Amino acid sequence: MTTVPVRQRWRPQERHIPVLATLGLLALMYGLGSLRYIGFNDPQIILNVFIDNAFILVVAVGMTFVILTGGIDLSVGSVVALTTMLTAVLLEQAHWPVPLVILAGLAVGAALGFGMGCIIHFFEIQPFIVTLAGMFLARGICYAISTSSIPINDPFWTYMGRSLKFGSLKVTWSVLIAVAVVVIAALVLAFTKLGRDAYAVGGNPQSALLMGLPVGRTRIAVYTISGLCSALGGVLFTFYLPSGNSLHAIGMELTVIAAVVIGGTLLTGGTGYVWGTALGVLALGLIQTIITFEGTLSSWWTKMVIGILLFVFILLQRLIAARRPT
Repeated sequence: MTTVPVRQRWRPQERHIPVLATLGLLALMYGLGSLRYIGFNDPQIILNVFIDNAFILVVAVGMTFVILTGGIDLSVGSVVALTTMLTAVLLEQAHWPVPLVILAGLAVGAALGFGMGCIIHFFEIQPFIVTLAGMFLARGICYAISTSSIPINDPFWTYMGRSLKFGSLKVTWSVLIAVAVVVIAALVLAFTKLGRDAYAVGGNPQSALLMGLPVGRTRIAVYTISGLCSALGGVLFTFYLPSGNSLHAIGMELTVIAAVVIGGTLLTGGTGYVWGTALGVLALGLIQTIITFEGTLSSWWTKMVIGILLFVFILLQRLIAARRPT
């Protein structure tokens, strides 16, 4: 008598469920949009979402590192604004060469993130409070530099803001840079010690400490990465909107956190993927696109839909956490 092997049903791992839910949400929105609106299924629509949100995607990648360790960074929007102000002033008033301007902006963002990471670790202060102070500090420096908008007329910025044509499709340099950042971040999280340590610290800091993992160094590193990504997001923001302004990116930190959560990263840390964050940013952009296509709805509908999605994904995270063995 021969036994027939029983085929096991495929079941997704629990850590993949939020990302798969986001992917399903995207497919649903795109399908409904394609059925309801003429021209919605044009591939350029998706590319336009990336063009409009490339800087948010880069900032969200840095936030993913922070949330994976169980932290939060409220300063990202202010760092974006500070970078736009520094870029505009150094280019248009100090007349620094382009490479030095970009390096200076990235260095300031990374230094601010490094400082906040050191305060969080060495003084054991909650990340919410430290990064809230960083948010006010960066925004205050913006107003100290100038309360007026400073236009950027540099030829390099004009070139970087132009679209690149691939047949009938168009993208910008910012999209290519954002995709490169996502790929690099995914590789770092998947194949480097820093990535493994970030997951371990977010999963259980005490266990990570007992295992001899560099908890403090990891926390400082992720806040430095977040500051660096925020500064790079600020540079990309100036490619998209060539000016420095203290009012840029107000509230962006909340949009970025929403994108990371909708992308499947647990707010308690330990679980999440950069690819999920990219899907989260794409979902938020697609919501705005649908509302634009509808034409009769105000932009506040975007906020309401994002709020509903956040409720749904937070509850989903809670259910997944409750099923985990203690």
